[in-house]
Amino acid sequence: MTSPRPTALIADDEPLLRKALTRLLAQAWPELNVIAQARNGREALEQFEAQRPDICFLDVHMPGLSGVEAARFIGRRAQLVFVTAYDTYAVQAFEHGALDYLVKPVEALRLADTVTRLKDRLHATSPQFDTDAVLDQLVARLRKDPTPASLRWLRVSAGSSLRLVAIDEIDYLRSDEKYTLVAWRADGGKASEGLIRTPLKELVAQLDPAHFAQVHRSVVVNLRAINHVTRDSSETADIHLKGRSEVLPVSRSYLHLFRQM
Repeated sequence: MTSPRPTALIADDEPLLRKALTRLLAQAWPELNVIAQARNGREALEQFEAQRPDICFLDVHMPGLSGVEAARFIGRRAQLVFVTAYDTYAVQAFEHGALDYLVKPVEALRLADTVTRLKDRLHATSPQFDTDAVLDQLVARLRKDPTPASLRWLRVSAGSSLRLVAIDEIDYLRSDEKYTLVAWRADGGKASEGLIRTPLKELVAQLDPAHFAQVHRSVVVNLRAINHVTRDSSETADIHLKGRSEVLPVSRSYLHLFRQM
């Protein structure tokens, strides 16, 4: 007699991310059957009680009831995997194996590691870890710090399509009237552009200052994308990017960032 296929629930308020994770799971674990999807924590609980999946992939940040709070209700009735856009939630408890996590955008190699651990746990005769204390700590942390600062990806409109762009792939951001233009290159490939509705000033506060710098009131640049900087007599400068023809302005108030260049 063959054993039944393992089942899973995916909860994320972004339909595109639910679809992407479903596709990646189909590649990494063809035997896994995704039997339920949810847009928020409350819907995840409803789907869990109705379907009783073996595994729950829960986004940490969802409207209403968070993924961590939903996990507290689910408890040890399923294997739990948190999906988050912020690696600050990769706390020590995760690393010790009490729970697992995936950082958006989910990478195939990282997902493969998670799949291996999940298979081992599903074959275990009893729960390997007491997750209650870990979940209590995560809920407390989530309430204390509901909006972590470090972005991992952006959802960008490019023509008629919607793209998930990893922050590390972005070359620069530029204000474009009511929108922000995002310029990126995936895996060092073709230069691409798209728009998001989030104002530039809101994005600046969420970017890692070690890698991104505002160089003009309307421009933020990825420091790793800079080829060279040229200065002129008016105490301003121009940024020349690697593999791109655009030249970005550096205003006088931000010129100090490049004094050593």
